Amino acid sequence: MSKSRFIFDGPEGAPVALALAHGAGAPMDSPFMAHIAQGLGARGLRVARFEFPYMAARRADGKKRPPDRAPVLLESWRAAIAALAGPGGQPGSGPANGPGLAIGGKSLGGRMASLIADEAGVRALVCLGYPFHPPGRLDKLRTEHLAELKTPTLILQGERDPFGTRDEVAGYRLSPAIRIAWCPDGDHSLKPRKASGRSQEDNWDLAVDVMHEFLTGRPPVKAP
Repeated sequence: MSKSRFIFDGPEGAPVALALAHGAGAPMDSPFMAHIAQGLGARGLRVARFEFPYMAARRADGKKRPPDRAPVLLESWRAAIAALAGPGGQPGSGPANGPGLAIGGKSLGGRMASLIADEAGVRALVCLGYPFHPPGRLDKLRTEHLAELKTPTLILQGERDPFGTRDEVAGYRLSPAIRIAWCPDGDHSLKPRKASGRSQEDNWDLAVDVMHEFLTGRPPVKAP
């Protein structure tokens, strides 16, 4: 994967770099992805967005396609990590990646990143709206590997996400390496209802702040 296939936000040589993949239905430049990446970039992190093959093909010809099968998605992640790695071949061994490369994504993108994080030896993992199960299918959990995950992980979840609500997730067996942060009244895209008194941007900005603190260990410094 060439670096021309990424959208970059934030300064080169930032202390933390984050590779970010999209969800199943929207591309890497969707409003959600752009808000998160640009918000982190404004706070001094380097973010690299990329697309899986099916979404890149959709961009080329305009035809909707279902997501690629898992092996293709995982290979895409490996290629993205290799493209962002330094000359030694390890995430973070190049000056652009500072002390390490973190990976993550929205829904599908984050889930696929979670399947490869330990193997890749990345600095950290961030999942935005993790699909713990298909909506209405609590018998189809996607949590087995999360019980043994070793990579420091942040899952940002809406409290009423149909892929895993706050009450449901409380009963799952998850690795102690996983931290879960909740966006008030958020759905799968972290969007709250108007009656909550919060806006979509409120929750998205909250997600950016929590991600920044998790990845850097310090409160965010917002751009003027």
